[in-house]
Amino acid sequence: MTIPKLLALTLLTLACLAPTAHAATAEQLIYDSRKAMRHLFANNPKAVQIANESSAVLVFPTIVKAGFIFGAQGGEGVLFKYGEPAGFYRSTAVSYGLQAGVQRYGYVLFFMNHKALAYLHKSDGWELGVGPSIVIVDQGAAKSMSTTTMQDDIYAFIFNQQGLMAGLGVQGSKITKYTPDE
Repeated sequence: MTIPKLLALTLLTLACLAPTAHAATAEQLIYDSRKAMRHLFANNPKAVQIANESSAVLVFPTIVKAGFIFGAQGGEGVLFKYGEPAGFYRSTAVSYGLQAGVQRYGYVLFFMNHKALAYLHKSDGWELGVGPSIVIVDQGAAKSMSTTTMQDDIYAFIFNQQGLMAGLGVQGSKITKYTPDE
């Protein structure tokens, strides 16, 4: 199969998956984001501790990632400040390499200080891995965390992984603010 055909197949796959990753309305996206946070908190007590220490929480309840050589991923999320919605964001990424499959997952970013949150607001599309320091919290890292060891700007939790895809991460994802359908 030629590279243009592979690219076309990848784009077709993503087009078919896009409706599952796109919330129809702001109200639905808020509902899905709150539900995702409840699920994360029920399965990871450290996430609750970090949420209590954070300035804001950005929740992407569903990210869809698909690819075959060329890949792309995307989803929509809600920024919560003091438990209330404070903005809507998209997370997108493209990739190239040895990859194949389709995967769905969610992730939450906990902004631990106002400086990190200000960077999100002032940037015209923020790329994860550029700017404030981010720590991906897996089960091993979560076990050794305490409020005294939390020194980074942003903590990320990935959850609800479904499907088969080589590799998983939020590094390189671009986050941009948008206005959802009402």
